[in-house]
Amino acid sequence: MLYHLFTYLDREFDLFGAGVFQYISFRAGMATLVSLLIAMIFGGRLIKVLQRKQVGESIRDLGLEGQMQKKGTPTMGGLIILLAILVPVLLFARLDNIYIQLMLFSTVWLGLIGFLDDYIKVFKKNKEGLAGRFKILGQVGLGLIVGLTLYFNDDVVVRQYMFSDGSTSAVNASSKFVDVHSMITTIPFRKNNELDYCNLFAFAGPLFQNWSCYLYIPFVILVITAVSNGANLTDGIDGLAAGTSAIIGTTLAIFTYVSGNTIFADYLDIMFIPNSGELAIFCLAFVGACVGFLWYNTYPAQVFMGDTGSLAIGGIIAVLALIVRKELLIPILCGIFLVESLSVMLQVSYFKYTRKKYGEGRRIFQMSPLHHHYQKLGYHESKIVGRFWIVGIMLAILTLATLKLR
Repeated sequence: MLYHLFTYLDREFDLFGAGVFQYISFRAGMATLVSLLIAMIFGGRLIKVLQRKQVGESIRDLGLEGQMQKKGTPTMGGLIILLAILVPVLLFARLDNIYIQLMLFSTVWLGLIGFLDDYIKVFKKNKEGLAGRFKILGQVGLGLIVGLTLYFNDDVVVRQYMFSDGSTSAVNASSKFVDVHSMITTIPFRKNNELDYCNLFAFAGPLFQNWSCYLYIPFVILVITAVSNGANLTDGIDGLAAGTSAIIGTTLAIFTYVSGNTIFADYLDIMFIPNSGELAIFCLAFVGACVGFLWYNTYPAQVFMGDTGSLAIGGIIAVLALIVRKELLIPILCGIFLVESLSVMLQVSYFKYTRKKYGEGRRIFQMSPLHHHYQKLGYHESKIVGRFWIVGIMLAILTLATLKLR
């Protein structure tokens, strides 16, 4: 796309001196700008179309303040986010990069599942939308494809540095190196922070060691399903899911850039993943899409993202973390998604337990997910969102601190 065009022009006419269009930072900046413009310009037009088509949100009365005033607000706004991600990535990223291909596929896959859910709700007048088992099946299907790709594709490699005693490490750029296909990942807060999934059960003998590699694929399925559902649950009040995702996306952009740059990887003593730096373009397009969407989604929201957006952004975050081998940081980085999901699981489990034991269901929270609990306590949703964003920023800083805290 534009990458190849400008690379050619750089070479033939020296338009940018040293060929600046080949630099990731320049293309990432352009992708962010284009993403923002698409979200803000296309967003306003899409909202008008949705209003004309009467694609409004059907609201169940849960007794929340200001809730019924949102009835009829256009939904399926996740289309704005998807378009604002896909267009700049197609324009500025290298499409022959396996990681970019995987991210594009994941975005479209979960976007289609979410769109189908919203379509059933809006046009078929079925408030339940797509049956839960089909959503889970779609998430599991994506997890299977992503897991198999990362496990078997020969282009998915990490750089291993070789020492004179025959040992290897994913860090220490002063030594000789070889790029190998490996299931190695990063353990946070540890000095020797490398974990190979294939060695999880090495203590049990070679038979179990050989099979332990295949546990990676179910783990990928679990991560993608959990994070996409967590983002879906977080999308309950104006601006919460989009703002939180923008914070997470910015953090992942930093990880992708330093993991794909030999100088920064050596300085920070972290794993170098060849070709992963290209993902910084995708990450910043994702951040631009979320921020641009907030132009219309902050209180009072002019549009809701619906499952079209929430399932997709959760899946995007999960796959990005898996690619840069930072999936074990997800409980910290995606802490907002985690507590929202836990609040629902705890509420439902405790209600069922007490109903069985006492004949009457009892609750831990006023309402779940957690943001509704604070609404029930009388907090305005703008204050709830603002404080959740602050917590999200603190979690992002803690996540980035793992680069040096060992």
